[in-house]
Amino acid sequence: MPYPQFDRSKLLLKPLSERDNDLDLSVMVYPDSPYERIEEPAIEFLAEKIVAAHKIGAPVVMMLGAHVLRRGNTPLLVDLMERGYLNHISLNGAGAIHDFELALIGETTESVARYISEGQFGLWKDTGRINDIMGLAAREGIGLGEALGRTIYEGDFPHKKFSLLANAYRLQVPVTIHISIGQDIIHEHPNVDGAALGASSYNDFLVFAETIRHLEGGVLLNIGTAVMGPEVYLKALSMSRNVAHQHGEKIAHFATGVFDLQDLGDIHHEAPRGSAAYYYRPYKTILVRTVQDGGESVYVRGDHKVTVPNLYHRIIEAAHES
Repeated sequence: MPYPQFDRSKLLLKPLSERDNDLDLSVMVYPDSPYERIEEPAIEFLAEKIVAAHKIGAPVVMMLGAHVLRRGNTPLLVDLMERGYLNHISLNGAGAIHDFELALIGETTESVARYISEGQFGLWKDTGRINDIMGLAAREGIGLGEALGRTIYEGDFPHKKFSLLANAYRLQVPVTIHISIGQDIIHEHPNVDGAALGASSYNDFLVFAETIRHLEGGVLLNIGTAVMGPEVYLKALSMSRNVAHQHGEKIAHFATGVFDLQDLGDIHHEAPRGSAAYYYRPYKTILVRTVQDGGESVYVRGDHKVTVPNLYHRIIEAAHES
């Protein structure tokens, strides 16, 4: 006998217009916005590597946590895509949700503390439209990132110019969305289809793996994602190296960077197994293990509101100097 399951038909969904949000479009940072310039050799290094990768046609990949978008960095990322210095973006499900809501209503980020008390957290009808787009993506055999980007770009979204997904679709830069089932608010909704969720996100994983297959000479940045980024990258790199090895080729000479708030030690050697740092995946996976055959890695510690604008401006400066 199967175990009893929650009856989603009993849920009460409310419109987004009734939700109080913590963020709006005023957080956006533009190429000409004032910013706090910091002197950080790791950022200089990455900027030079990104410009060099661009010159040889190697990919520059950014794997982003949702907080990177919540700190207003979307206009900077769009500008890098338009200039050709950013060729692939990966998001978790939360990043896609924030992007969708900002494009739709110009606001995002509900108060968990407030809405969880009344059992309303995440249960907003408008955001659940993502589940319908997920089904469409699965039927078409495309990734959720492409399907969402197309929907926002072609649809009635008043603030679509601020959407990372829509702009990436316009520029034909892949944005892949890597979902962990049960982790996102739209998984609460009655209209989510688990098969479509899995298919559309797995299609995106295969798109991501194809980009990683060409990473030789390129750059991969993991900005604010402690689990999704390193874990998805690790599997895609193993697949890509497997194919390369069969043809006598290597995917070894590339640069990686991790941006986060953790205070790390020697980033070029694994932390001792008994330490907490050992279990911080970006450290051992992105900074150490996957670059040990000829790659280079750096770590940038700081708030994404500061570090990402600094990276953006250093890339533009390095491009002008080259």
